[in-house]
Amino acid sequence: MATPQREKFATQVDPQILQAVRDLARSEGRQLQALVDEALADLIEKRKRQRPRAHVMAAYQASHETFAPLYRKLAE
Repeated sequence: MATPQREKFATQVDPQILQAVRDLARSEGRQLQALVDEALADLIEKRKRQRPRAHVMAAYQASHETFAPLYRKLAE
C-alpha cells in the first residue's frame, strides 16, 4: 500500500488551541498530523454543505423572476 504524498506548510496557531490538539492526539494515541488532516477535511466538508448548490440557486432565481409579485403579496 502506497503512502499518501505529503506537502509541508507553515502556519501559526493560538498556543492554547495547539496544546489542546496535542493533548487530544496524545489521549487518542494518534499523531498530531492525523488530527490536522482530519480537522482540515472536516472544515472543507462543512463549508461545502453551507454553500448553496448552483442548480438550487438557479431554480431560486428563476422562481423569483416568475413569482416575484406573488412573493411580495405573501410577505405582506
